[in-house]
Amino acid sequence: MDLMKLSKELSYALRHAPWEYELELDEEGWVEIPQLLVALHESPQWKDVTEADLEQMIQASEKKRHEICSGRIRALYGHSTPQKISKTPADPPEILYHGTPLRSVASIVEQGLQPRQRQYVHLSADMDTANQVGRRRDDEPVILKINAAQAAKDGILFYHGNENIWLADHIPVRYIEQ
Repeated sequence: MDLMKLSKELSYALRHAPWEYELELDEEGWVEIPQLLVALHESPQWKDVTEADLEQMIQASEKKRHEICSGRIRALYGHSTPQKISKTPADPPEILYHGTPLRSVASIVEQGLQPRQRQYVHLSADMDTANQVGRRRDDEPVILKINAAQAAKDGILFYHGNENIWLADHIPVRYIEQ
């Protein structure tokens, strides 16, 4: 079984289109694993997927996109579904980073970082992660430096996505350096 393909399928289902799979996510993005397996089994490619396969997929993933707890599974970040995945605010590191295509810099300098089609602005804990994220849309991304500690002091809420990813509703221009 191709665990990378399975991870991508799950990311699509849990982050972007749960309704296509007839999944009922709760307010924190969790779905019962049996419900998810029923949905996956409708596709010939995934008819043999088991809970053990899901656990193996999570263990094998470097990016830690999903988590399992008490018979339920959810995507940790990257949601574009209409209902917002509730997160608990947390104190961010002093500096966070955002990798972005050069073509996006002008609008960011004007409007700050906006979530666009996603629920949250995605920020990286380190420059390598920001560069990796930015490279998906530009071979030479611009890495923006975010004064997260000051933003948090000023009332901007940050949420921990995973060890490398932080989320925020919006980052005003004054906290962004090129």
